[in-house]
Amino acid sequence: MPENTDPLSLDGRVAVVTGAGAGLGRAEAVALAKAGAAVVVNDLPGAGEEAAEEIRALGGTAAVVGGDVGERATADAMVEAALKLGGLDIVVNNAGVTRDKMLYNMTDEEFDLVVKIHLRGHFLLSRNAASYWRGKHKETGEQVYGRIINTASEASLSGSPGQANYAAAKAGITALTLSSARGLGKMGVRANAIAPRARTAMTAAVFGEDQSGKTVDPYSAEHVAPLVAYLAAPASDAINGQVFVVYGGMVVLMEAPAIAQRFDTSGETFDLAELDKTVGAFFADRDPAVNFGADALYKLTI
Repeated sequence: MPENTDPLSLDGRVAVVTGAGAGLGRAEAVALAKAGAAVVVNDLPGAGEEAAEEIRALGGTAAVVGGDVGERATADAMVEAALKLGGLDIVVNNAGVTRDKMLYNMTDEEFDLVVKIHLRGHFLLSRNAASYWRGKHKETGEQVYGRIINTASEASLSGSPGQANYAAAKAGITALTLSSARGLGKMGVRANAIAPRARTAMTAAVFGEDQSGKTVDPYSAEHVAPLVAYLAAPASDAINGQVFVVYGGMVVLMEAPAIAQRFDTSGETFDLAELDKTVGAFFADRDPAVNFGADALYKLTI
């Protein structure tokens, strides 16, 4: 493990960033390189070279691994490339696709593809990294340096109606992040998730053109990449198992769902009539628009 006198420095660290050929992933990879990390740039074959060249032009070190993150061979190749650069310290799972349709129109293939790239892709690389870190931990008995930064989405928190596949995959990523944080924390690994609002090729139809008039587009990846570099740094050691919404110069820490109401049976078990008198009665006067969705996010402004 390299000596880090500066808790914000990534000198001597090695990072893997998926979907780093353009957009948010590229901005994250460059931010990590500027902080001192060597970076394995992943994207589909042929799509990662320009990002790698940008990092090298900055004086950094970069390797390219082309491939589908939903395939085990790609995850294996990314870890192997990182080890050739000196080790593996940071994983940024960013790669993703969308296939938006209403639930009743969505095909099997559209659901499976989105879940594969997002959720399975996050799992494969995280699992391989976790295996590597556990091996180091068992070998030395000491804590290891490991950072996992996953990419969730507000879609999973609010339930965007035209994205059943995407919302479900992103909710799975949040759960995967929490499980990773709890399962790996004792050995020194930190796992957190970001839910970014960023104007990229994947979200062009969502955000449209920048009409803010600001010097930096509120939905620019420039607002997201610094948080990723921070969560990758030693300074973030106290942060684990958290979910952050980030855009436009704003970072919002999300809380876990809270218990809204408890219902207890007056007998041994509920029957339908009692459920109607307790659970049903509670909802009779409740705003039907209030559900499990984090609708307060819609009110976030900058």
